[in-house]
Amino acid sequence: MGMTSSAERTVPTMAYGYQPEEQPRHRVPAAVRAPFEARTWREFGYALLNLPMAITGFVWTVTMLSLSAGLLITFVGLPLLVLTLGGCRAIGRVERGRARSLLFLDVDEPGPVRSKGRGFLARMGAQLGSGVNWRHVVYTLLHFPWGIATFSLSLSLFTYGWGLFTYPLWRWIFPVYFGQDGLQIYGSDDGHHGWWLHTPADMALAVTVGGLLVLLTPWVIRGMAHVDRILVTGLLGPSRLDDRVTELESDRGIVVDTAAADLRRIERDLHDGAQARLVALAMDLGLAKEKLLEDPAVGAAMVEEAHGEVKIALQELRDLARGIHPAILTDRGLGPALSAVAARCTVPVEVTVDLPARPVPAIEGIAYFTVSELLQNVSKHSGAARASVDVWQVEDRLMLYVYDNGRGGASLSAGSGLAGLAERLDSVDGVLAVDSPAGGPTRITAELPWRA
Repeated sequence: MGMTSSAERTVPTMAYGYQPEEQPRHRVPAAVRAPFEARTWREFGYALLNLPMAITGFVWTVTMLSLSAGLLITFVGLPLLVLTLGGCRAIGRVERGRARSLLFLDVDEPGPVRSKGRGFLARMGAQLGSGVNWRHVVYTLLHFPWGIATFSLSLSLFTYGWGLFTYPLWRWIFPVYFGQDGLQIYGSDDGHHGWWLHTPADMALAVTVGGLLVLLTPWVIRGMAHVDRILVTGLLGPSRLDDRVTELESDRGIVVDTAAADLRRIERDLHDGAQARLVALAMDLGLAKEKLLEDPAVGAAMVEEAHGEVKIALQELRDLARGIHPAILTDRGLGPALSAVAARCTVPVEVTVDLPARPVPAIEGIAYFTVSELLQNVSKHSGAARASVDVWQVEDRLMLYVYDNGRGGASLSAGSGLAGLAERLDSVDGVLAVDSPAGGPTRITAELPWRA
């Protein structure tokens, strides 16, 4: 199933988004469901907890910063300031846990502060110079006014909304216990002028206003929760530099492991294949040399057999060299190289390569081996009758799309070949996406950075 247009090709990508599956339609509109959904109650609980957490963080930070600043003229001030930063990080840890539980926001723990030198002073200097620590301080200061606002607004809207909406159910309290007809909206001290909600029209108005507040409250709470997510992510999470360092360290490990695995594979293929065959060939030629003097006919037959072994050994060496880096890829580029791979596949494969230029050799090689491995999976596991490979460029990304109409069921689960392939692509800022429902078909999209 080939792709017919550039517009179609941009659909199954990760960077530009898979088209989401159509969500099931609810008979009840979202505006009516929102007040009763678990998400609303979780975020409402988060807003209520904002106030005690904000007070705790603000009191700790302001008190300890003031005390540390006052004692900076002594040696005690700096260690106390380090203690203040550590307390703010502990508060941040609690806040990340609260966001994880109630907002379903998973923010990674910031990495430990690393000192450039050894000793107490070096470690203390690293703590004082850590941007992550000071971002936690900023969070505790900003969270105080925000916590007051979210607590007050969410509790007020919730109380007034549900109170007015259910007013006809509890209006009897006023005539029984307070000696008045209903809830007083306004009135004079002498009781001669005022408005009490007691007539059917008044109660209908209260229910209407309360219902509107009930419907509005979840969306206000969700908007405030979104701001909370921004605060937690931006101030309590690891910095972009830390994320990038962690990612590069992980990618470096994957590259090293992949290179070691490839080296072991080459050594194994040489030792078990061509090397063993060449050793046997040397022995056969030695025997043939002796037989040529005794029995020329038998010696000639042995030489002929050795000649066949030489051809097999040469073919194995060619296959091994092709596995390292095929000559056709270097000489002619990605299109002819992928066509050669497709020709060796047990399934008919249609190859379409539409590139404005050749990518750099490193990206070209990764693209080649990615498609090769995917087509090997098609040959071995898919049970497909046909397949296709499409390669094109979208802005700064090289796109690879492999389709087969086989039985499906491919996944990126741990331990699978596709999981290893995804890790290799990730090591060069690439992405692998698999869409393979049971029964097929299988659509696999790979993205690589484009550099011409």
